[in-house]
Amino acid sequence: MANQNLSNAKNAKNDEFYTQYADIQKEMNAYLDYNPDVFRGKTILLPCDDPEWSNFTKFFAQNFERFGLKKLISTSYAPDSKKYKYGYQPSLFETKNPQFDIEKTQTHGKIFILERDKSGDGKIDVEDLEWKYLEGDGDFHSQEVTLLKSEADIIITNPPFSLFREFLAWIMETEKQFSIIGNMNAITYKEVFPLIKDNKMWLGATGNGKDMVFAVPEGAVVNEKDREKAARLGYAGNYTRLGNSCWYTNIEHGRRHQPLPLMTMEENIKFSKHKEIRERGYQQYDNYEAIEVPFTDAIPSDYKDVMGVPISFLDKYCPDQFEIIGATESEGKGFSKGLFDSQSTVTQPLINGDKRYKRLFIKKV
Repeated sequence: MANQNLSNAKNAKNDEFYTQYADIQKEMNAYLDYNPDVFRGKTILLPCDDPEWSNFTKFFAQNFERFGLKKLISTSYAPDSKKYKYGYQPSLFETKNPQFDIEKTQTHGKIFILERDKSGDGKIDVEDLEWKYLEGDGDFHSQEVTLLKSEADIIITNPPFSLFREFLAWIMETEKQFSIIGNMNAITYKEVFPLIKDNKMWLGATGNGKDMVFAVPEGAVVNEKDREKAARLGYAGNYTRLGNSCWYTNIEHGRRHQPLPLMTMEENIKFSKHKEIRERGYQQYDNYEAIEVPFTDAIPSDYKDVMGVPISFLDKYCPDQFEIIGATESEGKGFSKGLFDSQSTVTQPLINGDKRYKRLFIKKV
């Protein structure tokens, strides 16, 4: 059920999930803890962002001077161009501005820029945001927004879930730092996994595989259990929780360099909290030269050959401790070709003929 809202988003193109300020703050603080100057002198682009409502825009605008930013650029996508329709209402920030246009607000995207003390109060913050309508609808594919990407040093946003692959490819066209939110199952996508394997992208420091709460537009279809779970987490009303969300980034953070504390294989078989390990030990796959390790905390510290581990391992992955070798095929599209045998058509690892869920294959460094 945790993935139901993500599935709904993919099927119905409901991509209106608004990230909570606290979640943005926790993730960005992890980058700052590792490198206090990570944002200093940088231009940050927040595409797909609906700046009037966005917590991304608010967060970086409010912290503009503290982070030492050079420039903040935020863009929105025109309501009429969205496949998921809802009753769009322009904000007072827009309607009170002389340039407000009742037609353009529906058909054009907007760009918000922060780089100077417009108000003259001696500081640069959210009160100094300047905006105008874009020439087009704000689609990130457009030349207009792509030119903004070229200007930016760092791209940060919660992109449309249904367009995650396209958005990631758009980012990777140029060498930019980025931090974006997506579905954790995307780890084994053929467009995603090679980036992880080659250490060009990794999971962020927070929220990975945990409940994340998102605001949704009035009238959006939300599973009632997820709405109730969001309320128990302190968010009542038009909110939902997505239990399989994560941050993808190429910005360094300290958690990425913390080795996993592990027991030896012998110790795990004797003392593991997992009954399956104590009773069966470590089984060999029928169709891969690797052992099955169904729990990240059961990875044996003294095993030197290849191991199959859950994709949730990435939340604890330390590149100084393990090398990622490959993954099982994703979506039956022939990505890995069996990992160890380029002619193989196997899509899932087997043990005694039984399929195992998606696995990453790792080896000690």
